[in-house]
Amino acid sequence: MADLDQTLAVALKGYAWLPDLRRRAGGGPARTRVLGRPAVGICGPSAAQFFYGPGNLERHSALPELVTQTLFGAGGVQTLDGAAHRHRKALFTSLLMDDGIDRLAELAGETFDSAAERWRGGPPVRLFDESARIIASAVARWCGVPLDGRERNALARHCLSMVDGFATVGPRTARAFAARRLEEHRLSKIISSVRAEPRSATPLSAVAHHVEDGAELDPRVAAVELLNIIRPTIAVAWLVAFAAHAMDMWPRHQARIRSGDDEYTEAFVHEVRRFYPFTPFLGGRAVRDGFFQGEPIPAGTLVLLDVYGQNHDPEVWPEPYAFSPERFLGRDIGDFDLIAQGGGDPRTGHRCPGERLTVALLGTMVRRLAELDHYLPPQDTGIDLSRVPALPRDRIQLVVPEHAVTHPLSASRSRALDGS
Repeated sequence: MADLDQTLAVALKGYAWLPDLRRRAGGGPARTRVLGRPAVGICGPSAAQFFYGPGNLERHSALPELVTQTLFGAGGVQTLDGAAHRHRKALFTSLLMDDGIDRLAELAGETFDSAAERWRGGPPVRLFDESARIIASAVARWCGVPLDGRERNALARHCLSMVDGFATVGPRTARAFAARRLEEHRLSKIISSVRAEPRSATPLSAVAHHVEDGAELDPRVAAVELLNIIRPTIAVAWLVAFAAHAMDMWPRHQARIRSGDDEYTEAFVHEVRRFYPFTPFLGGRAVRDGFFQGEPIPAGTLVLLDVYGQNHDPEVWPEPYAFSPERFLGRDIGDFDLIAQGGGDPRTGHRCPGERLTVALLGTMVRRLAELDHYLPPQDTGIDLSRVPALPRDRIQLVVPEHAVTHPLSASRSRALDGS
C-alpha cells in the first residue's frame, strides 16, 4: 500500500480516503504516496499540534499547482512561509479579527431580509445560490469594492466556481480557472484606481496600499489577496446550506434558535462546522527530519492532516456521527480540537484569520433562516462524500409561502456570536 500512489484514490473517494487509509494502518500515521511524493496521514489534536508546530512544515512547496491557480491564487498568503507569511498575515488579522466583522454580519442580515421578501409567495429558490449572492453583496459593500448588482452576482458565481473546482480535473476546474482570471483582472483594475486616492478605512484600501519590501503589492497579487478575503466569506454559503439541512433533519434545533438562545445558536454553528464535510485534509511538507508518535518523518515528506477524520474522531467528539450542538455548550474549544479552519493561533500561524468572521456571519444567516417560516419541497438532499467540496445535491431548495410569518428574535439578533 505504501508504494502505491493514491492520487486517483483521493479523487475517487474524497472525504473518506484518508480516514480509510489511516484505519487500514491501525489508526496511527498512515504512509502512502500522493502526487508521486512520499506522504504520511496523521490525525488528532497532537497531530494538529505537530502540523502547526513552528519549523516542522512549510506550505508553499506542498500546495499542488492546481490548488494555487484555482483556490488560493498565485502569490497569495497561503503560498508563503516564515517572515514573509507573518508580514502578509498581519494584513488579514488586522482586517478579519476586530470589531468590523459585526458590521459585515449586520449587512448580511439586512440583505437576507430583502431577499426573503422576494422569495415570499414565489417558486422554490436554491438557498445555496441565494446565500452566495447575499454574502457577496454584503462583503463587497463591507470591503468597499464598487460593484453594481450584476457585478456582485457575478462575483458570487465566480467565487463559488473557484472553491468548487480546486479538487478535481474537468469542467469544474476549467470554470475555476476562468472565474479567477476574470475576478483578478476586474479587481486589479479597481485596486490600481484606488491607489490614486487617499487611504481609507476599508479593506479594499488596506489591501491596495499594503507595503512589502518598500513597495505596494503588484496589482494582481493585491487582487489575489482581496479575493482571499472575499472568496472564503462567500464560501460560507456551503455552511448555510448545511445548516438548513440540519434544521430540516432535526427541527428541534430551529425552534431553539428561534427562541433567541444565543449560546445555543453559537453551539449550533460550531456543530455545523464540525459535522458537515468541507475541508477533507490539509497538507504541508516536512522541512527537516522528525518524528510523530514514534514514526520517522523524513525531510521532504508530504504530511496530510486529516481534518474530516479529526472532526469525526470519537476520542475527541463522543458519538461523532450524531449532530449534537449540546457538545459545545459550556465547553472551551482548544486550539487543536475543532480544526474546520485550521489549528493553532490565527495571528501567527496558518489557521484561517477569518474564523471569527465565519462564526459571526453563519450565526446571522442561521438566525434569519430560523426566524423565517419556510419549508423544503421534495428534493434530493443527499450529500456525496466522494465529491469535494460536498454539497446537498439539490443545493437546498426552499419555499417561503405568501403569508409566511417572520419570528423576530431579540434586538441582538445581528450581533456577532462572540459578543464582540
